Amino acid sequence: MHAAERSLLLQSMTAISVRAALAIRDAGRKDGVRRKADGSPVTAADMAAEAVIRDDLSALAPALPIVSEEEVEHSPLLGGSSYFLVDPLDGTREFIAGRDEYAINIALMTSGAPVLAVITAPALGLIWRGNVGEGAERLEFAADGTISSRGPIHTRPRPSRKPVVLVSRSHLDARTQAYLGRLPQPTTISCGSAVKFCRIAEGSADLYPRLAPTHDWDVAAGHAIVEAAGGHVLAPDGTPLRYGTPELLIGSFIAAGDANTP
Repeated sequence: MHAAERSLLLQSMTAISVRAALAIRDAGRKDGVRRKADGSPVTAADMAAEAVIRDDLSALAPALPIVSEEEVEHSPLLGGSSYFLVDPLDGTREFIAGRDEYAINIALMTSGAPVLAVITAPALGLIWRGNVGEGAERLEFAADGTISSRGPIHTRPRPSRKPVVLVSRSHLDARTQAYLGRLPQPTTISCGSAVKFCRIAEGSADLYPRLAPTHDWDVAAGHAIVEAAGGHVLAPDGTPLRYGTPELLIGSFIAAGDANTP
């Protein structure tokens, strides 16, 4: 795919994410919560966003498969193909609790890695997007979906002391806590959803360690945006993440704004 084609596709993915954000707002938090087979919650807002994204991506690129959290049981075999990876409402627990830390994640995967991505935070009116190798941006959008401003973003060098470290509000595990204990006087901030990746990409935080398994769709969009902004997302041993396993699970990762430090 040529640079101009990637740019146009990213523009379309952005517009789709905004339409999904409006669908989440329209659905609201009023409907009851049901539990999926794995025990995780899902709401009418999750499904409203899923419907918008799936319909619009299918119309945009009918040849590309869509792998989504809410339709994972119907996901195709991935192999080395290109496909869209979607979480229509990342941070459902935060959404149910009335917090603003939830997001829409859309990534384009090619040869096992995310190359284009959009993360939209409906309650914050913010969009982060990245084109790996070309750069990343932050945009604002109004209540009617109109994009009001945009500007480039970039990660920052990691300080020698007191790095700002983002951790999961709902899934802070013992291994991650042990990792935090080895850092030089970290400032730790709890946050929900893939917004954590975005804070690293825009240079307001330094690290996001997740040393417990999570799904591909929770990671891929943030991975692409951090990398496009100058950082990296790697396994703790420094190797690339492996997407597209049968379980669609990432065992652990560390997202870092400073690509020159481990």
